[in-house]
Amino acid sequence: MRHVFIDTFGCQMNEDDSMRMFAFLEEADYQRTNSAEAADLIILNTCSIRDKAEHKVYSALGRFKELKAERPEVILVVSGCVAEQVGKTLLSRAHYLDMVIGTHNVHKIAELVADFEAKRARSVSTGFRETLDPGEYRINDIKGEGVKSFVTIMRGCNNFCSYCIVPYVRGREVSRPVAEIMAEVRELATMGVREVTLVGQNVNSYDAELSFPELIRKISNEIDEILRIRFVTSHPKDISEELINLFGELPKLVNSLHLPVQSGSSSVLEGMGRGYSVDEYRVKLKRLKGLYPDMAITSDIIVGFPGEREEDFLATMKLIEDIRFDLIFSFRYSPRPGTKAADFTDEVEELEGKRRLDILQSRQKEITAEKLNALVGLVTDVLVEGPSRASAETNGSELQGRTPCNRVVNFVGERSIVGSVVKVKVTEACTNSLKGALADTTGREEKGAA
Repeated sequence: MRHVFIDTFGCQMNEDDSMRMFAFLEEADYQRTNSAEAADLIILNTCSIRDKAEHKVYSALGRFKELKAERPEVILVVSGCVAEQVGKTLLSRAHYLDMVIGTHNVHKIAELVADFEAKRARSVSTGFRETLDPGEYRINDIKGEGVKSFVTIMRGCNNFCSYCIVPYVRGREVSRPVAEIMAEVRELATMGVREVTLVGQNVNSYDAELSFPELIRKISNEIDEILRIRFVTSHPKDISEELINLFGELPKLVNSLHLPVQSGSSSVLEGMGRGYSVDEYRVKLKRLKGLYPDMAITSDIIVGFPGEREEDFLATMKLIEDIRFDLIFSFRYSPRPGTKAADFTDEVEELEGKRRLDILQSRQKEITAEKLNALVGLVTDVLVEGPSRASAETNGSELQGRTPCNRVVNFVGERSIVGSVVKVKVTEACTNSLKGALADTTGREEKGAA
């Protein structure tokens, strides 16, 4: 039995791609290992959404140079978005790298590795396909070993926001057939999965035999074992009234939504090519919060985009004060090669960009803490996922689960309740999570305030 180690960078799409590679390689007699030193095959599954993410990949690649010198038989692969973006340049940059595999060739991993083993010839496999190959998405016990799982429903993006490299490394939008998605969710349910997160670059654009809301409704109504349904990522311009109403219609569709705004300034949003104004974003958020006051809203924000003035940044700060996001993922703008914004000249000075980011992140940290502290004393539904990260310190008795609003709660309980929904009383708010204690009652999922 040979062993494979995969180091995953980036978003949920990359995480799902890594699970798929594990599945295909398992059929080729590779077993998963968490140690690169023990591996016969090492894969860096990469992200290029930001310059910093790309540099992390090069740094990680450099760490394997010595290992390859000591064990030249080890196969070293770079896959994912950086592989698609840079291609054969990676081979010249790292002479010890064996293979480069792009985003549309993940499902060919076992075949490509076998070919390298036979020929020991370095190779590059990149480029897009307009359709999905049969069997491109695969399930196995690795993917279904926990109580929650990602399910890719589409790949690619047609939006071409001026700053974003995704369409250039993931290709155009292609939706998976409904029957294939339903078969995958059903199989995951038999493996013990109780929560699925439907993923895609823009899930609202899902367009097969059913619309995106219709797909969610079908999963909810037809697969009883699935207790919770989430989805990422949504584009604000594509959030429909039907989808908004679905949160009230389906108890399984949890009150948690990631809706990237990117900026609080309409002029900056126009330069980004986002297709909506701040006022339009606010209207949709007001509609959601009006219907579902307990809805947890998270977002993405970029500061320092070319042309962003101080008043634009202050507009972003006003937006986070008014909306009070539960959490934001925030970054300083970095130009990506090939995108429209890479040619913009009105750049924000680096130190000023860092200053703005520090201010934004500091205030959001306070808002997140305030929202977590407000939950102390609340009894909420928690889907129990397994041992907490600190379980070893509690002799394995501490468990971890998530509320409907996707907040992590750690509490003491028996392993037998893993995979079920239990009532937990929140007793303490930590920096990024909650502590709690099992309440007196248990029951099926209810949409709670946490």
